[in-house]
Amino acid sequence: MFKELLTTFFTDFLDLFFPTLAAELDRNSLEFLSQELYPDRLKEKAYRADLLVKARFRHQVACFLVHVEHQSTAPPSFPERFYRYYSAISARHGLPVYPIVIYSHDKPRAKQPSVHRVSFLDGEVLRFRYRVVQLNRLPWRRFLQVRNPVASALMSKMRIAERDRPRVKLECLRLMLTLRLDPARTWLISSFVDAYLQLSAAENERFLREAETGEFDPAEREEIVEYITTWERKGRELGLAEGRQEGLQAGAAALRGVLLDVLASRFGKVDPAVRQKLERIDSLPKLQKLIHKALTAKSPAALRLG
Repeated sequence: MFKELLTTFFTDFLDLFFPTLAAELDRNSLEFLSQELYPDRLKEKAYRADLLVKARFRHQVACFLVHVEHQSTAPPSFPERFYRYYSAISARHGLPVYPIVIYSHDKPRAKQPSVHRVSFLDGEVLRFRYRVVQLNRLPWRRFLQVRNPVASALMSKMRIAERDRPRVKLECLRLMLTLRLDPARTWLISSFVDAYLQLSAAENERFLREAETGEFDPAEREEIVEYITTWERKGRELGLAEGRQEGLQAGAAALRGVLLDVLASRFGKVDPAVRQKLERIDSLPKLQKLIHKALTAKSPAALRLG
């Protein structure tokens, strides 16, 4: 889900973590190139960049690339591997590349490197520097008042004490609701937070209790509670835990409804032919994948419903 989040909210991601770059970006120039394949000769297979965006600075004609790679682990070999990716992308496009890695692992919390070096006895011959966003070293409280959709999602993967987990999930949803996003983007952030900050039964009880009694503005509290109630109802409709046939049917219907909301939000009125094709899809995993794809697709045809 990181790829969908960063693709959907790419400029918000830059605003949040790389404000100097974002301030000079021509936001009308963005072109997403993430589907391109690059050779990885050491692994003897092709590599696909997580996120590769072609852009220009304001008042400039020359283009450059922003490459964002998501890492859910922190292998020692990554700096060298990232340099190989950088080299392949630079050679393919012949453009300057701004390289970023976002780490989402929980442990270790040790600071990850931001440079790859090659040295010999008589000195250094290569130094490749890249930007690092390491979520488990960022205190979530720093982002409480930051009105940014990426902040509302990524707080769920920041440095969180065990006792604060219910509070952080609640603050993620509170911040999301203050942004007044369209249904598709609201759904993406909610799904992201729900997937990456899963609460135990006891933590969920605290989460619900704090939603009703926490120190929020009354109107804000009412909106939070209403949203949580709606979200829980949709979760029950999915019926995934029990696995009963009627639950699965209700789940498919709920996911089709979400998918139609996403399509309508992004492309306007949904073609009846598309609705008919969706009605024939009962697979919950397939519907979930279609929802994720719809958030960044260029048109309904890109979903390839057949």
